[in-house]
Amino acid sequence: MEKRRIYMDYAATTPMKKEVLDAMLPYYNDLFGNASSVHSFGRGVKGALDTARTEVAKLINAHPSEIYFTGGGTEADNWAIKGVAFASKDKGNHIITTKIEHHAVLHTCEYLEKYHGFEVTYLNVDEDGMISLEDLKNSITDKTILISIMFANNEIGTIQPIKEIGKIAHEKGIVFHTDGVQAIGNVEVDVKELGIDLMAMSSHKIYGPKGVGALYIRKGVKLHPFVHGGAQEKKRRAGTENVAGIVGFGKAAELARVNLDNYKNKLISLREKLINGIMERIPYTRINGHRTERLPGNANFSFEFIEGEALLLSLDMVGIAGSSGSACTSGSLDPSHVLMAIGLSHEIAHGSLRLSLGDSNTEEDVDYVLEHLPKIVERLRFMSPLYEKVAKGGK
Repeated sequence: MEKRRIYMDYAATTPMKKEVLDAMLPYYNDLFGNASSVHSFGRGVKGALDTARTEVAKLINAHPSEIYFTGGGTEADNWAIKGVAFASKDKGNHIITTKIEHHAVLHTCEYLEKYHGFEVTYLNVDEDGMISLEDLKNSITDKTILISIMFANNEIGTIQPIKEIGKIAHEKGIVFHTDGVQAIGNVEVDVKELGIDLMAMSSHKIYGPKGVGALYIRKGVKLHPFVHGGAQEKKRRAGTENVAGIVGFGKAAELARVNLDNYKNKLISLREKLINGIMERIPYTRINGHRTERLPGNANFSFEFIEGEALLLSLDMVGIAGSSGSACTSGSLDPSHVLMAIGLSHEIAHGSLRLSLGDSNTEEDVDYVLEHLPKIVERLRFMSPLYEKVAKGGK
């Protein structure tokens, strides 16, 4: 009998929807023109880019002219942070971010510190991964030019108080950037209402193609161009456009907007069943991230007395795909910087599991996980001398 296969790593990437692929296919062959060309082959392609830009803008309540296509979310984060830093260095050299950002933000800030003399404040978070607004206010100086705080964390799912952060930034005349890669398509995002100036987005997190993303740039925000060499994207991001990818992103954004409420409600229902089932069945377990202010499909656990890699391999053997953290750092032996920032020890952080839900998941999938995961954890724990002491009543 064929082994059952269950994908619960949607935070890492999502499969392309059929409608997205169908929208893309003509732009690999029949509609192959360069959007910068003035002839009919180019004009037809240019119209497709305009349509995609409009759909991405609608998803976040922006104007199409405020959407700039990139090669992905990482590039968009890089552009936002470096673009503001270099455009505003006459005003100041101080940036505020958090200790739980994606490495696209953290490594960019470290680069600016090391090579360009910028000063960066890395805000602490509480045990749920939430920043303190008072800490944010107290970190602002007369040299602060940028606040970069992610909308929702990719590992533990915690959603930050974005509207309040935007208000604090604007009261001080500071640009506010947020990494919205995990948020769009999962929760309502209205950049105008939330006071967001810059937001990074990624297509492959919302059932679109890989290798394409976007940066929302609010009209009036000063930002240096990121790629030089051509007039594409209003001379701000040079290079011949990935037309098929952008068309796919636009279609994925349209589908995400139309289906958002149903999608979100479905994931919350499955997430709660999964979290409650695991917490009831497996002792010495903690749920990571804010219990309610979290992404609809995110469930992150730490299991004491086991090692995360062995857990992932054991789950894979029964057909369950999960993650121990960010897909971008899954090859690292270091414990998650996010889990360390919320106060977990190295040992507990190493025993983490992220199960992120999506379109294909069902209640039967959750039942299957609840059937197999407790057995796997128990088996791995009985290999641990530390757990043996606990099982015998020791400490």
